[in-house]
Amino acid sequence: MNSSRALGLLLITPAVIIVILFFLVPVVLTAIFSLTTMSTATGISGGAYQIAPNSLQRLRSLMPEIAGQLAEPKYVIDEAGLAALERLAIGSNIVNELRTRHLDEVFSNRREAERMIKDLRDRPSMREVKQISDQFNRSLVNARFRTKEALFSALDGMGLELTSGQQETLATATYSGWTWTNENFRRMFTSADTARILLNTVFYVSLVLVLFNTTYAMILAISTHYMPEAPAGFFRSLWLLPRISPPVIYVLMWKWLAWDTGFISLFLGQFGVPSKNWMLDSGANAWTFVILINGFVGASMGMLVFSSALRAIPKSLFYASEVDGANRWQQIRYIILPQMRWPILFVTCYQTLSLLASFDLILLATDGGPGGSTEVWSLAAYHTALNNYAGNLEYGFGAAMALVLVIIGIILALLYLRIFNYRALVAKPLIEH
Repeated sequence: MNSSRALGLLLITPAVIIVILFFLVPVVLTAIFSLTTMSTATGISGGAYQIAPNSLQRLRSLMPEIAGQLAEPKYVIDEAGLAALERLAIGSNIVNELRTRHLDEVFSNRREAERMIKDLRDRPSMREVKQISDQFNRSLVNARFRTKEALFSALDGMGLELTSGQQETLATATYSGWTWTNENFRRMFTSADTARILLNTVFYVSLVLVLFNTTYAMILAISTHYMPEAPAGFFRSLWLLPRISPPVIYVLMWKWLAWDTGFISLFLGQFGVPSKNWMLDSGANAWTFVILINGFVGASMGMLVFSSALRAIPKSLFYASEVDGANRWQQIRYIILPQMRWPILFVTCYQTLSLLASFDLILLATDGGPGGSTEVWSLAAYHTALNNYAGNLEYGFGAAMALVLVIIGIILALLYLRIFNYRALVAKPLIEH
């Protein structure tokens, strides 16, 4: 008994490892990222402090006077500038006088610095005055500092004295890295787009699931069940083509059908209907194609599961019902459907989670268009985190959207288990008690 248990644990270990690595770890990382401000601008590692144009814009509303001083270059007489003058072969007397009398002096603009240079004892020429002043031109705009201390030290070196409160405000405004925040969820639930995307998702998942993934799949399975074996096998193989076709090729065939030069336009053109892109000309048409494209793929998978489950029903039940005078509808109602509760639960749960998480066919067909009318939650999370027109990919916000999708999927899975009475489905038969 112990050896059988050990063997069972050994055999299940790879599956447990796969679940941890490819499900639990990504979900945990998604939850962590959702509480951050990570984006293309911040990166995923620690950031730096940089007085960039966008941070200066924020500072102008917080500390307008300080922002103005930071935006303007300063002229600082320092050793780096003096060394540069020596390399330019500027007179040694000029260099020595600057080092002796003016070292560490800060001038707020070029005019003041050049006025001081003109007053030197050796009287440099105008050309030399320009050369000398250029070597002491210092600006913190776009300079990067790894720590706050380095930033504050550079500010002190330029003669900018800030209070502790001003320093913290400046550090917050200039930090280019990510920070911990719950702003992603607040932004998500207060955004006007959230309700629209959520309604799109509910409409898409429920319609495809009910019409195709379960109902139409069941109709296909039952229809082929009552067919002779040869045509039934051919028919099932035909309906598997949408599932086994590469998504790009599959969607491209639909586009050939719907383009303004496609088959629909060519056919309707014979009756005077002007050609147009039937897939993207309106939201209603876009939804029609999105549902059909995804529905045929889902129906083929459901048909396969239901057909396999139908073959497992003892044929004796059908023979006995025929002897009792049952017709096809009565066999479906009293034999097939009661025996199919477990397959229906599996297909409903699996296909719901699949529809919630997958967006590849919608991306290839409409990319959420026209005007965002077919944008569903998973596609919106992809656009936010990995591919958008704005350029700044918001990893944290996209992760928050994905985490909400995971939570919704778990809730729906538990709800399905309750509706289909999962405990009764897995209970031991009464004969074994």
